[in-house]
Amino acid sequence: MLIEPDWRVLTVGDGDLSFSLSLSKQLKPGHLCASIYDDEATLRSKYQQHALDELRAQNVPVLTEFDVNNQRSWAALEGRQFDAVIFQFPLIPAFTSKQAFDAQTLSTNTLNRRLLRNFVDFSHRFALDSSGPMLALVTSKDVKPYCEWNLEGSLCDGLDYQYLGQSDFNINAFEGYRIRNVDRDKHVKDTSGITYYWSAKPHARLRQSLNQPPYLTHNHCAMCRAGPFLSEQDKQAHWGSKKHAMMHKHEQDWLAYLKQH
Repeated sequence: MLIEPDWRVLTVGDGDLSFSLSLSKQLKPGHLCASIYDDEATLRSKYQQHALDELRAQNVPVLTEFDVNNQRSWAALEGRQFDAVIFQFPLIPAFTSKQAFDAQTLSTNTLNRRLLRNFVDFSHRFALDSSGPMLALVTSKDVKPYCEWNLEGSLCDGLDYQYLGQSDFNINAFEGYRIRNVDRDKHVKDTSGITYYWSAKPHARLRQSLNQPPYLTHNHCAMCRAGPFLSEQDKQAHWGSKKHAMMHKHEQDWLAYLKQH
């Protein structure tokens, strides 16, 4: 993760706040603001270990009940501006009941894409300082369902933000950070993480430090992260595969959502 120690950083959706606490040790004092989706009582009851009290002891502001999808949550920043906003391993919570699941007209894939689109959009509109680097960072995984969101492709269609590239996320660089289950006090298995970068600025120099994965190049299917295809027959076999059909449906559902909104 490419973060400068003098950047002002906002973390969102940081479960037990362990990432924010670890990051606070890498930033200059006063350069961090943390936020979580839960209220304080839920945080304390859900996680036996959390970093709320330690962050407060360091005078790091922590916003509770911060809903990335809700513009009123972003308004709670009260004009504070940042150089980077970070969302670690985002995933929408599970539905609380079958009734809630049945009432939802959007697929889970589309709901996760909407969450991340809103994150990038609202970060720029409400949190990022136009005089700074203006970076929105998402760390995710290269496994299902995370790899099915086409983060590099159509996520920000119609918005004035550019996908810049990605870098490997080394959890060992963040001592004490625990990747948590979104709904309960359980550690998530450590798998290789990838940090994706977006900005309203072109960042030619930063792009040179970021990776551009081969599946975004010619003779690949970027949507499925498949390839290179060794022959036309190989390519046609992929186009006809169940995986491609599933990803194509996810993409069409997402583009239909964008058209309606």
